[in-house]
Amino acid sequence: MQSEIVSERDELELLFDIARTFDKHVELRTALGPLLSLLEVRAGLTWGMVTLLDRATGLLKVEEAYGLSAEEKKRGIYRLGEGLVGRVFESGISITVPDLSKETHFLNRAKNRAKADMVGLTYYCVPIRSGGAVIGTLSAERRILHEDVEARIAGDRAFLEKVSSIIADSAKLRERITEEQFRLHQNGGMAVDERINRDQSGGRIISGSEIIGTSNAMRTVHEMLSRVAPSDATVLITGESGTGKELIAAEIHRLSKRVGAPLIKVNCAAIPESLIESELFGHERGAFTGADKQRKGRFELAHSGTLFLDEIGELSPQVQVKLLRVLQERELERVGGTSTIKVDVRLITATNRNLEEEVKSGRFRDDLYYRLNVFPIQIPPLRERKSDIVLLADYFSEKYAAKNGKLIKRISTPAIDLLTSYSWPGNVRELENAIERAVILSKDQVIHSYDLPPSLQSAASTNTEPTTTLEAALSRMEKELIVEALKIADGNMASAARRLGITERQMGLRVHHYGINWRLYRTTKM
Repeated sequence: MQSEIVSERDELELLFDIARTFDKHVELRTALGPLLSLLEVRAGLTWGMVTLLDRATGLLKVEEAYGLSAEEKKRGIYRLGEGLVGRVFESGISITVPDLSKETHFLNRAKNRAKADMVGLTYYCVPIRSGGAVIGTLSAERRILHEDVEARIAGDRAFLEKVSSIIADSAKLRERITEEQFRLHQNGGMAVDERINRDQSGGRIISGSEIIGTSNAMRTVHEMLSRVAPSDATVLITGESGTGKELIAAEIHRLSKRVGAPLIKVNCAAIPESLIESELFGHERGAFTGADKQRKGRFELAHSGTLFLDEIGELSPQVQVKLLRVLQERELERVGGTSTIKVDVRLITATNRNLEEEVKSGRFRDDLYYRLNVFPIQIPPLRERKSDIVLLADYFSEKYAAKNGKLIKRISTPAIDLLTSYSWPGNVRELENAIERAVILSKDQVIHSYDLPPSLQSAASTNTEPTTTLEAALSRMEKELIVEALKIADGNMASAARRLGITERQMGLRVHHYGINWRLYRTTKM
């Protein structure tokens, strides 16, 4: 019979041994095998498994699993939200299944086991958090035989959550070591133009796409646009301002059979009502004052290709009638003209309005709405795809670092916390503007929380209770500055104190006050 933790002291000793295991291994992956072995032998938790997010593919992959072969580990791949493991990663909430044989969401993917073997097995899966983001999961099982089931389950879950914290801390430490090695490498005059390693996919589900996001919501969008793109069906894209409706339209065109023909974009809200008809359908010479020559409209320019009409809800009733005729007959007449022109155009429209309500109020023609709403695609707001925020922030930081001739190596943990807790009423556009500002303000190749717009740092903007005081905010910034100074000084408190312009005694008091382990930042000189 396998061992179990029988006292608080046993648990503390095991946690200490687990932490010491990570100290002995340079690479995180090599420490996971011994960790899972300890869970099996010392805690009686079997089939331990650690998955980590592969940002190159947006998938969760088995990093280590106790008792599985290399081939079985290779099969352990999960999409975000898929199965119990994917659900824990997506939600960031632990899951406990009292009887694994009765759980329909358990995929049983890595090792195919019979249902009979899983009867009475209690399954645990907890998230591994690094800062404000979930980077993976830790799962294990136990066959509970004694009567005090609820206490045993609560104890196991609490213990595994502590172990996941140790894994996360180890991952953070190794990230810091990598960053310091990069800095030392640069200071040594080598690889001056070396950039931080970034995933080749950059968070894209489809190769070559400009759309960043691997959340369940965005996977649904990708699936829908992939299905409709090869057809000539009219698409209506809906969603709040700033969600990226124009990018979705461009992606549909890129994946369509019309990709070799032009994609013409029109923002209906940006063109005066008196000119929109001429812009869309063209005009003949002398059709109105100032029409000194014949002009083709956007429909003609998009012939054989795709026409994207953004903010379609802004069209006047008169233009709506003409647009309906073009959709029905695939022909038009220029303003002031009498000849009929045939057009072959695939139409994609977008709006942030509720067109159904517009139809009910009489502001939008119902027959036109039904013509446009052949294949609707709803783009989720950024607040409903939290797991994409870090991917987007990373993409925008690289984009604007290159544009401004700067090197941004990372986004600090406090900054990530702010980014992931904010509600983003302006969606992806607001996030892009925030990161561009932060890149410009950054002075040390790191985006800090204080580089982000003030709106992100207020309680009102994050929909939280106003419990943060000025003193607490200043303390948070002071701690972050001390940690950064210690990193730069390789854990030398005297050197870090000089950088911050304070005495060594003041430095020591602050390090003690904030519970900062300065030894973590020491590096061995070769």
